[in-house]
Amino acid sequence: MAAYVIVEVATTDPDLMARYRELARPIVEAHGGRYLARGGPTFTLEGAWAPERIVILEFPDMERAHAWWACEEYAEAKAMRQRAGESRMIVVAGLPPGA
Repeated sequence: MAAYVIVEVATTDPDLMARYRELARPIVEAHGGRYLARGGPTFTLEGAWAPERIVILEFPDMERAHAWWACEEYAEAKAMRQRAGESRMIVVAGLPPGA
């Protein structure tokens, strides 16, 4: 069952964040992930949530999502992202087909 990583990002160092994005994509893809959204426009429909940037990743399952986040290959890029701004990140399990 697919898993979705949802990230809210507030960037404080745009140059460092741009370098992070270059490093992150091939690592995500190597773990079976793909970007569904990567910082496009957002519109608040309810409440006061107004994120600066949202990223949504899809992985084949929760295990692959966790493996990506915890892997040695991602450690340098993850540290770079954390220095480049503030992030809030969750992973949520998708629904089974037909649910």
